[in-house]
Amino acid sequence: MTPLKTRTKIWAVVVGVFILGCMAGASVDSLYRLKFRGPNSQWGPGRRGNEEALEHMKRDLSLNEQQTTEIKAILDQTGNDYRALRTEVRPRYDAIRQNARTRIRAVLNPEQQKLFDAKAAERDARRDGDDRGGR
Repeated sequence: MTPLKTRTKIWAVVVGVFILGCMAGASVDSLYRLKFRGPNSQWGPGRRGNEEALEHMKRDLSLNEQQTTEIKAILDQTGNDYRALRTEVRPRYDAIRQNARTRIRAVLNPEQQKLFDAKAAERDARRDGDDRGGR
């Protein structure tokens, strides 16, 4: 097999793994939204944050002040619970990700490994930024 064919196959595997990961993540996100928030739900904590969710509930349900205060506390606690869960399960995701990277690196030559490591570091930096400032 020629070096070009080998290199092409390696990149095809890397791209394939990346695409499968994206598809899996999108599927899990969609399932979560459908099961816990409904397809068009505007209530509950999420990407928009608790304040916007609370405003929608106040408007849609005509909440009084006591209800608003109690629901805000529930949404705040739920956000804390989600953050704690992410902290709890993140090591498992990281271990799976690292295992895949180690296996991919074993297929690559030293030059490709450097490129792969640089791209992985960029993705990690974006993900870490999303975890701190995102949801």
